[in-house]
Amino acid sequence: MSSTTESDLLAKVPAKLLIGGEWVDGGTGATIKVHDPATGAVIKEIADASPADGLRALDAAVAAQESWAATAPRTRGELLRRAFDLLIARREEFALLMTLEMGKPLAEARGEVTYGAEFLRWFSEEAVRVHGRYGLNPEGTGRIVVSQRPVGPTFLITPWNFPLAMATRKIAPAIAAGCTSVIKPATLTPLTTLAFAALLEEVGVPAGVVNVVTSSSASKLSAPIIADPRLRKLSFTGSTEVGVRLMEQAAKGVLRVSMELGGNAPFVVFADADLDKAVEGAMLAKFRNIGQACTAANRFIVHESVADEFAARVNKKVAALKVGRGTEDAVTIGPLVDDDQVHATDALVQDAIGKGAKVLAGGAPIDGIGSFYAPTLLTEVTPDARLLREEIFGPVLAITKFATEDEAVALANGTEYGLVSYIFTEDLARGHRMIDRLDTGMMGLNTGLVSNAAAPFGGVKQSGVGREGSFEGIHEYLDTKYTLIPVS
Repeated sequence: MSSTTESDLLAKVPAKLLIGGEWVDGGTGATIKVHDPATGAVIKEIADASPADGLRALDAAVAAQESWAATAPRTRGELLRRAFDLLIARREEFALLMTLEMGKPLAEARGEVTYGAEFLRWFSEEAVRVHGRYGLNPEGTGRIVVSQRPVGPTFLITPWNFPLAMATRKIAPAIAAGCTSVIKPATLTPLTTLAFAALLEEVGVPAGVVNVVTSSSASKLSAPIIADPRLRKLSFTGSTEVGVRLMEQAAKGVLRVSMELGGNAPFVVFADADLDKAVEGAMLAKFRNIGQACTAANRFIVHESVADEFAARVNKKVAALKVGRGTEDAVTIGPLVDDDQVHATDALVQDAIGKGAKVLAGGAPIDGIGSFYAPTLLTEVTPDARLLREEIFGPVLAITKFATEDEAVALANGTEYGLVSYIFTEDLARGHRMIDRLDTGMMGLNTGLVSNAAAPFGGVKQSGVGREGSFEGIHEYLDTKYTLIPVS
């Protein structure tokens, strides 16, 4: 893409806050500078919301809640369907925008548009499928009526790594259920959400139903919104550390919460695995989004009889990866989101090397302009290495060995996280055992990609509570009400 095309696209993205259907300046008087991580250049400056702006956005959501809840489900669904159609029509614009502000290669950004749009289509269909029930009570003295009602105004906090999909995954079910929202996108990648909010306006989503506040201080903006008794739900995707703090704040108001938090995904390769499938799955589970995903495979636990062959095959694939700015043809590994992420990744790699890990590829930042880290393959990673305990958001594949199935299960479950696991085996019975034995909310059996709008996304243990996507996703935005009607 030429710089002119990029400039034209960026100029179309709103630079202000969306509150009550109006694009307004931020109350801090300052701006947030959004950078291209591949060049370090500032690509746009946007409004910086004050805490008062956040409460104004909540005012707008509260004011719109009653009429939006009373809006026919079919109407809400059709708005989402129109948003889906328009987003697909503008696939290239949204893909380029994500590449510019986050760094992922264009091919992956296009894939995210497809994935993110599917939440709009899915929940456009779920909006008209919110069911209750009716029946006689066991004593025969009354009729039981069970209905579902919108939770009410919601506060949605999204991360930087999937700027579109994380927004649609939260906004779509809120709209479908009849809830209004205030959304705070990540400071590093706010442009895609702003552009998406403008698209929702364009298809006719009423003023106040979706409000967007961008802020350089997430904690200062969020605290008064969460403390406000008019808020009824909080949804957050991000680190476990931050999620715990938000849950503590939400507890004071007994808010409904959905938390999609950190991961430490095991990728287990058994001796009987199809290594071609395992290698293909490994490249997808590890290097998609430059390794910056909560679902990224973090610990490669490989049977000792195939570990060397697996490593050799992966090494050939890693050598073929092309690093560069995501807008360039054939680039498969873009920059990390910023220099802080480069430093954090390198600290974990150097710790592992210092404790005995062997470097087959990469192992260091790439000198020059941009926040690039070399695709890295480590073997012989020791149990005390930090990267086996801590989530690594970077293109680093670390291999450790196991001997028995029980040992593999113990290694896989030996973490406080439980988001997703990946298992490669040709033994169907073993595959079923792993479904039962691994402590994760999701699992890929002989595949390195599990995300789908029609499937419930979420984890167990310290990887969060609640589910997004599927029919479970809309119920996160609904309250169940029971009514008894006496039989006369």
